[in-house]
Amino acid sequence: MPGRDASSTMPDSTKSGSLLDTLRAQSTAVREQGEAARRPVEEALADIDRLLWRAFRWLDEALGHLEVIQPTVAHRFALPGVATIERPQYERGFVSYRKRALGGQELLDYIEMFYRMVGGDPLVVRVNPGSAAAIEERLRGSTLPYQYQTEHDERRVVRYGVFRITPAISANIRIQPDYHHQTIEVVLRNVDRFESVALEFAPDKLDEAALEDMIKFVLGEANTFLRRAPLAGFKARRDAGNGSAVAVRSA
Repeated sequence: MPGRDASSTMPDSTKSGSLLDTLRAQSTAVREQGEAARRPVEEALADIDRLLWRAFRWLDEALGHLEVIQPTVAHRFALPGVATIERPQYERGFVSYRKRALGGQELLDYIEMFYRMVGGDPLVVRVNPGSAAAIEERLRGSTLPYQYQTEHDERRVVRYGVFRITPAISANIRIQPDYHHQTIEVVLRNVDRFESVALEFAPDKLDEAALEDMIKFVLGEANTFLRRAPLAGFKARRDAGNGSAVAVRSA
């Protein structure tokens, strides 16, 4: 019998649709593999987003109760040589959030808690006019409301710079996720003193118990919250310095 041409057993790529069918099947398989690989990442992003929503609702309710109770805050806020506010009273607060699109999902970009504490009668501070600019810069950094004017003698020469300071402390806590590295940074400003500190949490560590410790820290009842996570960026600085970095709170 005459031998068969081997090429006759191959699919005829000239037939309409046969090549497209092959490409279609291959692209579908690759697409499904890619979707399967992405799914855990998408689920991780959604998990962080759900955690943040739970934190938002929890803090929103907690601040509502604090506004009714208006407890004393057991912290001491000092600007050495300018003003000291001992044990102010919690006055009011609220929580806000912002969303953004990421990876085809609408996720929380951050949530932020703002609150205000008040500390009694206004403070009057008289200073040498030459030092007024430096003191004013410190007051602006603290967020304490103030007014400034000068006092003159009978010859209209400036004798004092006078600051009238309202003992009202504005504080805030921002909870901001890094979806790429799957971490959450918590930045606390003016919570226990006139400065800021940032902590870096693994998402599963910012649970309800951590939020309870956060509110206890706000009220000055305990500082356990500060020990729940390392300072943000400390590991990177330590690695860069071969283990010889020092972590500090920023003013």
